[in-house]
Amino acid sequence: MVQIGSAPFTYDARNDWEQMPAGMRLHETPGVAVSADDTVYLLTRNVDNPMVVFDREGNFLRTFGQGVFTNRAHAVRVASDGLLYCADDGSHTITKWTPQGELLLTIGTPGVSSGKFSGLPFNRPTDVAVSPIDGALYISDGYGNARIHKYSPEGNLLLSWGEPGIGAGQFMVPHNIAFNPSGDLLYVADREAHRVQVFDTTGRHIVTWHDIHRPCGLAVGPDGNVYVGEQRTGTFMEGSLNLGHAVSVFSPDGRLFARLGAPEEGEGPGQFIAPHSIAVDSSGSVYVGEVSWTEAGRHLDPPRDLKSVKKLVHL
Repeated sequence: MVQIGSAPFTYDARNDWEQMPAGMRLHETPGVAVSADDTVYLLTRNVDNPMVVFDREGNFLRTFGQGVFTNRAHAVRVASDGLLYCADDGSHTITKWTPQGELLLTIGTPGVSSGKFSGLPFNRPTDVAVSPIDGALYISDGYGNARIHKYSPEGNLLLSWGEPGIGAGQFMVPHNIAFNPSGDLLYVADREAHRVQVFDTTGRHIVTWHDIHRPCGLAVGPDGNVYVGEQRTGTFMEGSLNLGHAVSVFSPDGRLFARLGAPEEGEGPGQFIAPHSIAVDSSGSVYVGEVSWTEAGRHLDPPRDLKSVKKLVHL
């Protein structure tokens, strides 16, 4: 057992949680979500089995989504009613699914994007959050836009805000998005600005959190705390210690409680390469999905799939 963190954020870091059927692979795991009954949904970039579903012990249950998702599937969320919402930046769409894999709704036209930085939906959307108050959908339109869109539960556009920049309410890749438990605050991981911005449901900026390195995955746990996956660094600092490849836990008002992960990136227990998505189950255990192929595996000689999902069992 490899133990990381310190009380009350102490975990058994497990690398062997998911029990994959023979011949099936994840490739990499940009999205992870957990339902109220602790069913775990992994959104992968293997187009043969895009959504792979497990129970909390890691037993395989089913797969679905073949023929719908591209190899740029990006994020999955489970709403309070158990329905799933997914972002695919390759198809420029948001999709809604039953837990068994029935496609219920598609927002956006598959394969058709808006103009880059036009502010119009969608150009490579990255995530979706579902309001626990009224079921409205808040979508981060992050790679080809710098925008948050609010949609009705039926898929009608109601409101948009944001533009490129580093000021309050501006974005440099709004990457992941999540509500606090009461549904009155929206946390946005503004990745390339190295910050989390907090808004109300009308898009009014409340506060900005700093001292975060390239925040990617962002989820609010049952404890109300905000769990953030910090992605590896790039450019001149590539390969350095203590920059990215970590999971951080913040209070609802932005105080850092814990930063989990070894100084060196890697595949081993307690190490990370590129945390891209986060989910927290009812016991406080944390699931981390990584884009380890995109960030590292494809650059190896020879290229290979790297570990892309890890479970931190809360102790």
